Amino acid sequence: MYIEGPSPTPGMGYNMGSQAPYNPMEAKGPVAPGAALYNPGPYQPGPPAGPPAGPYQPGPPAGSHGMGSYHTLPGQSPSTRPPMGGGPPPLTPPQSCSPAPRMPPAQATPPPPAATVHNYYPNQHQAPSPAWQYGAAPPPVGAETPVRAPPPGPLGNHVGPMNPAVTLAPPQPSPSSPAGYAPTPQAPVPHSAGSGSRPPPAPLQGYTQPGHAPQMAPMAPQPYQPGRAPYGAPPTGHAMPPMGPPPLGNATPPPPKAPAQCEGSAGSTHTPTEADGEQGDIECPGPAAGNGLQAPYSFNHVENHMAGSPQPGPPGRHLGHYPSLPPGYQNTSAPPGAAPPMYAGTPMQAGPLMQAGSPMLAGPPMQAGPPMQAGPPMQAGPSPYPQQRPPSYPQQPQLYQQPSGGPGLAQMSSSLASLSLQASTPEALRVVNLLQERNLLAPGPILAPTPPLPQDLQKVNCNPEVFRCTLSSIPQTQSLLNKAKLPLGLLLHPFKDLSQLPVVTSSTIVRCRSCRTYINPFVSFLDQRRWKCNLCFRVNDVPEEFMYNPISRSYGEPQKRPEVQNATIEFIAPSEYMLRPPQPAVYLFVLDVSHNAVETGYLQVVCQSLLDNISALPGDTRTKVGFITFDSTIHFYNLQEGLSQPQMLIVSDIADIFLPTPDSLLVNLNECKELVQDLLKSLPHIFEKTMETQSALGPALQAAFKLLSPTGGRVSVFQTQLPSMGVGALKSREDPNQRANAKDIQHLAPATDFYKKLALDCSGQQVAVDLFLLSSQYCDLASLGCISRYSAGSVYYYPSYHHQHNPAQVERFQKDLKRYLTRKIGFEAVMRIRCTKGLSIHTFHGNFFVRSTDLLSLPNVNPDAGFAVQMSIEENLVDMQVVSFQAALLYTSSKGERRIRVHTLCLPVVNSLSDIFAGADVQAVTGLLASMAVDRSVSASLGDARDAMTNAAIDSLASYRSSVLTIQQPGLLAPACLRLFPLYVLALLKQKAFRTGTSTRLDDRVFSMCQLKFQPLVYSMLMVHPALYRLDDLTDQGALNISERTIPQPRELQLSVEKLSRDGAFLMDAGSVMHLWVGRSCNPSFLTQVLGVPDYAALPQNMYQLPELDTAESQRTRAFLGWLRDQRPFFPSLHIIRDDSQQKSDFMQNMIEDRTESALSYYEFLLHIQQQISK
Repeated sequence: MYIEGPSPTPGMGYNMGSQAPYNPMEAKGPVAPGAALYNPGPYQPGPPAGPPAGPYQPGPPAGSHGMGSYHTLPGQSPSTRPPMGGGPPPLTPPQSCSPAPRMPPAQATPPPPAATVHNYYPNQHQAPSPAWQYGAAPPPVGAETPVRAPPPGPLGNHVGPMNPAVTLAPPQPSPSSPAGYAPTPQAPVPHSAGSGSRPPPAPLQGYTQPGHAPQMAPMAPQPYQPGRAPYGAPPTGHAMPPMGPPPLGNATPPPPKAPAQCEGSAGSTHTPTEADGEQGDIECPGPAAGNGLQAPYSFNHVENHMAGSPQPGPPGRHLGHYPSLPPGYQNTSAPPGAAPPMYAGTPMQAGPLMQAGSPMLAGPPMQAGPPMQAGPPMQAGPSPYPQQRPPSYPQQPQLYQQPSGGPGLAQMSSSLASLSLQASTPEALRVVNLLQERNLLAPGPILAPTPPLPQDLQKVNCNPEVFRCTLSSIPQTQSLLNKAKLPLGLLLHPFKDLSQLPVVTSSTIVRCRSCRTYINPFVSFLDQRRWKCNLCFRVNDVPEEFMYNPISRSYGEPQKRPEVQNATIEFIAPSEYMLRPPQPAVYLFVLDVSHNAVETGYLQVVCQSLLDNISALPGDTRTKVGFITFDSTIHFYNLQEGLSQPQMLIVSDIADIFLPTPDSLLVNLNECKELVQDLLKSLPHIFEKTMETQSALGPALQAAFKLLSPTGGRVSVFQTQLPSMGVGALKSREDPNQRANAKDIQHLAPATDFYKKLALDCSGQQVAVDLFLLSSQYCDLASLGCISRYSAGSVYYYPSYHHQHNPAQVERFQKDLKRYLTRKIGFEAVMRIRCTKGLSIHTFHGNFFVRSTDLLSLPNVNPDAGFAVQMSIEENLVDMQVVSFQAALLYTSSKGERRIRVHTLCLPVVNSLSDIFAGADVQAVTGLLASMAVDRSVSASLGDARDAMTNAAIDSLASYRSSVLTIQQPGLLAPACLRLFPLYVLALLKQKAFRTGTSTRLDDRVFSMCQLKFQPLVYSMLMVHPALYRLDDLTDQGALNISERTIPQPRELQLSVEKLSRDGAFLMDAGSVMHLWVGRSCNPSFLTQVLGVPDYAALPQNMYQLPELDTAESQRTRAFLGWLRDQRPFFPSLHIIRDDSQQKSDFMQNMIEDRTESALSYYEFLLHIQQQISK
């Protein structure tokens, strides 16, 4: 029996029928051929057309993920611009996006001559609004329910319809000199303290909408610490009542989350290790009739990063111009004497500088991440994977240092008006003409925007490597967000390896009695005995124990406790947070030993790696291990203490699998280590002459589930071919002749629901399944991947793996396996995300099972996993100056400790479009867009996903041009913070997951989609936009000094062949693979001093390692490559490519800015966007 897990009843537990059907849509007829494929103008009805070609033409029944019929209902007029997501039914709970959430149907991609346009209507009986609703909350239906209470109806694993408010967001701000602004300082507007409501806060970036005067009303100081007013709703001019949430102006504050049910009801047979206010919190507020046992606490589950404030990046480089423009685009600059572009309003406060540049190697919540193309610099992680700064970027001061203390960090400044005013345009809003300024990559890393918060709040804010938002300034209303055409969402790396993590051991974990928020740096203390929650504004008492500060050993200063000084903190949970004793670390290895598997040679590598790292497996004296091998039968291994050698037990009845000796198949590692080692030494030899070619993967997984169900744990599955026998058997669905299909791609969805259902069963018993796929043939990863996606596991893919023919893959597999076996791990975890009243979560992305509206079930959590969350604004935030998000991850450590890692992020609320644009995080927007596009590709079609991504770039720049700029000029104009957005969108369109017209194996495409949804942001950005460096002229100028090593920092180059030369050597870092292309006329000294060959002709065709030569050039090059590799938790393989090599195409496919037979060049893509905006 599940507690908040999947129900045994298929229809309910797996939610196969609880989803509401899609609203009707209508396809428009094809647009006239040419580059102008897109009409962003007002909605115009058009004649209905037949459904577009794609895998999902007929409308599926309710509960399925089909797209539904494409015909509009009578009386509806189709719109030419669909929103990013269909309007979800008001009572549909947020669902896991892993299966395939729906993205806004978008318009045609640039290359093809015609496209199909679809319309999404939030309500099938209501005509569409002319505005593109991006994040509008679903309209209420029926009786009003408490805010963020779980909606009625069974919860399932399917993804709910995408909120109409969700679209794809714009890119990040960038540096450069301000261009043509005439800002004037604005005097503060006085505000009458006697008025019943206060005016909206002033725009933080210094610009107001036309007709709006910036206003800032200071919050009334509180008696305890006048320097910092409490968070939450500002005063209304009268004395604030001592208890309860303050009024929110015109909007009635939503009631606190209503507890739905307490976990651990009497008679429960399983113990989910979770607690939180609504869903089985161990401390549910107040008695709940009929809920059985009441758990005494609730908790969140997500991990954040160290507190601190990002530093502005180095100044931008001088931006060059395109050498020549096509006819008709020569006059893109304003005529002489024309006024420069201006923004509506007068600048008051300059926003934070944004560094523009190429994506970094550093990533979101993973282990010490490698530098990736996009993203903030990563924090150094613990050995053996230290996290360094990204390549080719000058070293900058360490970000997010733990504050040493200081008075009143829990108190807010009396008002945001204390921020100094600047009379210059924020760098993020500097106007960039993309058709003229070509060299947009910055010399340094692209940092996440710094939210315009008071200094004392910003320095304790959460590290963006762990917790970041697509918009660092939150719009006051959903309509304002819709107008900006930017998506609102969070990206998390909750279990990231951190070099500094405060750990608190306390018998009392202080939490809000109403919403169960953990106390954090952004609460406010009314006095020494009372604090106000920053999410629901309830006033709570300070426990007596919290009055004592264990660090300073002082009494009476609760605001100086570590919990109030750090936005990321970890608690060792007391017994109230346990419904059963913490489980031991349990590892089960399921190995394919068919003839095909033995031929690849992987078995020897796995067994040797386990022998080398058996003592380094995370765990304690209770750690258990077990082994299952399979071909056409299932083989178990009795490792019971006392046996002289391992005993193989074969079960040939795969139709009804059973465990032959249940008590001796999982054994204590410490007690039976010698037997385990004997088995690992003998396994490769036992099957080396096998001729069995069948694969019964499904029955082997069923056996693994039965073996681990009593305890939970991790299953590591190694598979080398398509399953061919028993349940879960699959047939090849790939047609090699269709790999380069320029229209649409079939079979991205699973062929069977067996693996998904089994994964949900595993999740209910705290079992996660990790899949290692090593194959040269099609394996249907779209189906097999479900076993990991819904059980919070990971997928590893090694195409064309062979121990002799592909040594680069073997090296990568060895390094990845060592990391996998030795990294930290959390068992029986749950993660909850909370946010300030008025905000709500509606879609999750990642590998997990959604247990309730804001609770994710994670049987295992690892430091290399990332998550994304789409948000919407349900109630106006006009009376708030800041909002907060809190993610809490409750897990059992490998040592058997119950721990809670809490991350809290605070962001300002703004009321002007210019402030929203200035705070756009281009990389976070691109990452969220990629996750949405993956879901759209599976639920609808790849063509729809491509159209939606293109429209996201068009819409955001069109909104900026029409709503922010007041003086128009020719050209394609973008704010500096979004100048890389079109480039990133084009990179996504050419990425392996979404590209068309280029031969791409189906498994390769599906694995790329898995990576975009599961990897933390910094790593996925490097996949989207690789980094290109020239290596034959490395110098020590600007080099980093790390551990007495000199690390060169070459300049990152644009991804275009014009940056290449035949006399050089160029490194392409694409995340999981690196290509070193050596020109035919390469510098002879590089060939001899670095590659160790006398001339170009002597360079071998299949070289995958740099020789260790005792030369300065070799040491420099190897130091740079090693530094890149050390900054990511996975091991990228290196391929050294001659100019005449067949692998040159792999290198050239990453030249995103160049034209191919099936895709536009970057310049052509910009012209296409400009034409659509100008219509």
